[in-house]
Amino acid sequence: MLPYAPPIDEIDFLLRRVLDFDGQMAALPRFSDINSDLAVDILTEGGKFCSEVLEPLNAVGDKHGCSLKDGSVATPPGMADAYRAFAAAGWTTVSADVEYGGQGLSRVIQILLDEMLSSANLSFGLFAGLTRGAVEAIEHHGTEPLKAAYLPKMISGEWTGAMALTEAGAGTDLGLLTAKAVSQGDGTFAITGTKIFISSGDHDFGGNVVHLVLARLPDAPKGVKGISLFLVPKFLLNSDGGCGERNSFGVASLEHKMGIHAQPTCMMTYEGATGWLLGEPGRGLNAMFTMMNAERLFVGIQGLGIAEIAGQKARAYAEERLQGRSSDGALAPVAIVEHPDVRRMLLEGKSFTVAGRALAMWVALQMDIATSHPEKTTRDLANGYVELLTPVVKAAYTDMGFETAVTAQQIFGGHGYIVDWGMEQYVRDARITQIYEGTNGVQAMDLVTRKLIANGGAGARGFYALVRADLTAAASIETTAALADKLAPALEKLEALTQKINHLSGNLAYITGYSTDILRLFSHVALGWMWVRIAAQAMPNDAAWDGQPETAKFFMDRMLPKAAVLADIVDAALADSALEAAA
Repeated sequence: MLPYAPPIDEIDFLLRRVLDFDGQMAALPRFSDINSDLAVDILTEGGKFCSEVLEPLNAVGDKHGCSLKDGSVATPPGMADAYRAFAAAGWTTVSADVEYGGQGLSRVIQILLDEMLSSANLSFGLFAGLTRGAVEAIEHHGTEPLKAAYLPKMISGEWTGAMALTEAGAGTDLGLLTAKAVSQGDGTFAITGTKIFISSGDHDFGGNVVHLVLARLPDAPKGVKGISLFLVPKFLLNSDGGCGERNSFGVASLEHKMGIHAQPTCMMTYEGATGWLLGEPGRGLNAMFTMMNAERLFVGIQGLGIAEIAGQKARAYAEERLQGRSSDGALAPVAIVEHPDVRRMLLEGKSFTVAGRALAMWVALQMDIATSHPEKTTRDLANGYVELLTPVVKAAYTDMGFETAVTAQQIFGGHGYIVDWGMEQYVRDARITQIYEGTNGVQAMDLVTRKLIANGGAGARGFYALVRADLTAAASIETTAALADKLAPALEKLEALTQKINHLSGNLAYITGYSTDILRLFSHVALGWMWVRIAAQAMPNDAAWDGQPETAKFFMDRMLPKAAVLADIVDAALADSALEAAA
């Protein structure tokens, strides 16, 4: 099997021609010295680390898993050394604030690095991704002393972070959590309780592990309004800022999981552990969602990364595996890539990964604009796009990532079911992405009951206007006219459904049963939009565009028609909901 090949040529094409990355960065003072050349150079080196260091550890980590002995977690062979090398090379600092030792690079670069990490070694990538989420929460809600004490070492990779939210009786419904926090009279709080499913809860990399823990103060009301967020480090700090006395919490057990075996998923027990309040009392969910929104985009990118690597392996296998006869009746066996149904399976994956990468990069660019553009109206507009598309990227990408992994496994036939080829690991690893950081059903409900109706649907209408403008321009271009003609009806159906949802905004309980269909419909339109934008930048004899016209046409002919079916299903459901409301 060929090693993982980071998709640098596609990234280069998307940066320069589809996203106008250089022009967009030039408009943002914070990023004005960043351009496509720099981004490609950084990602080329990051890709080498992923391919040469991390992918060889993927099967090793899956086989050995993590272990717990005397309360200490041991990660699989090579994992700790790889993480220290990763940190030493500066990969933990890419998008972090320069004030605390970060490089302050574009989110676009960060998301593309995250994709490559997810392709090469999903379990490994979680350590850095969760730490980055914790850093962002501390940066936004921590006091200046807390930020000074923790952010530099977390950003450098010397220390890591974890989110301790879930309890056995409180998963998605965090209002049910029971962990307690009691003031100790000196600005600290004693945290007591048990948390489950804590990714990166502990490890053997050295340094501190900084937990962000949701808990209730004694006088807190029931429900989500009574939850506060606390910073609880594994080690309390010495006067010099280094690791001192062990805090009073630990790993009670490690979960035995379907996949991501190299990632320590812990049950944590806090026994009066010392913690510091992050943000305001009772506003823990507000502080938590600073990291959760970024983490949900990160998880969506994990789905994209799995789809990319699974598709690469499947294509390489299909080009080498001889089986069956060609359609012209020749007796000699042919590579299975010659069989139409195998090509269909490969194109299903490719039609997602190329357009999915483009859309993820566009969302990341909106994140940059939302934090750095000099005009507030532009920042607010970009932030609205990010909020609208966050549940779409998380849910659609992880669903499609899992589906692509299963389809790629199918191409291997019986060999796909055998451990030696690695395909079954991609299927097992991808499955968790549809569940954690908010299940995909929850993401779909968020889109329908919050994002599509926010501000009377203004954000959705603004996004649709962007798509329509590109379709209008594409209609006059020979290479894109047919693509635009096929996407336009799907956009119209999505717009009409969005209007109906807004009219029923006070009676959406019924329609939530169809929210997954609505999210998938939205994702098909968004991915189709990216295919139109990609095709509009195609040039004759362009190596980066080689093979893509077939994929773009395949998406419009074979994938997009599903949008019409979804729209009809949801339209009928909305009509029933309207009848119920009238009754």
